Amino acid sequence: MSRNHSRYYHVFKKIILLVGLLFLLVGVWSGYVLWKINTVHPSDAAQSADVGIILGSSMWGDVPSPSLKERLDHGLRQYNEGMFDWFIVSGGLDKPEYQYTEAEGMHQYLLDHGVPADFIIVENEATSTLENLQFSQLIMEQYGWDSAVIITHTYHGMRSLEIAEYLNYDHPSLAVTESKVLSMFYHKSREILAYSKWTLDSWVLRLGWN
Repeated sequence: MSRNHSRYYHVFKKIILLVGLLFLLVGVWSGYVLWKINTVHPSDAAQSADVGIILGSSMWGDVPSPSLKERLDHGLRQYNEGMFDWFIVSGGLDKPEYQYTEAEGMHQYLLDHGVPADFIIVENEATSTLENLQFSQLIMEQYGWDSAVIITHTYHGMRSLEIAEYLNYDHPSLAVTESKVLSMFYHKSREILAYSKWTLDSWVLRLGWN
C-alpha cells in the first residue's frame, strides 16, 4: 500500500469512527429523552389550582382536531370535578386561510359544553409551547392567579412542565391524557426532536445569547 493510500485509509477510518460515535451519542440521547417522555402517565392534577391552561393543538378548519378535542375533554373533566374555576386556552392561527385560531376554536368548544364565557380567557398569539406558557403566565399575572394546571397529552407533558418550571411557575402541575387518535410513534419521535431543541434553546436563554 502506497503512502497516499495508507494516509487516505487512516483518514477514512477516523471519519467512520467519528460518524459511529455520533450515531451512538444520538441514540443514547434519544433513548434518554424517550424514557423521560414515558415517565409521564395519564393522571388527574395533583392539586387544585386557580386556572387550567389548555395547550393548543391543530384545528381542522373551523373546529378543533380530534387530538385537540382530547385535551379539551380532559380539561372539562378537571373543571367539572372542581380542580379549577377558570380556563386559559392558548394557541395561535394554524394557517392563514383559517377563520379561527386554536384558542378561539377551543373557546367555542368549551362554550358548547357548558362553560360560561366569563370563565374562559383566550390567548390566541402563541405559536409554540414556550409561547403558550409565557403568554398564559402574563394573563395569570393580570388576574392575580398564582397556580396553574397544565392540560395536554402525556407525550407532551414532560417538556411542558420543564418549560413552566423554567418560567418560574409556582409549583405547576400536569393533567395529561393519552391520545387514542394520534400515532405515538410519529408524535414521540417528533417530541424527541422538540425536546432536544428546547434543551438547546434553554441553554441559550440562560446564557443570555438570544
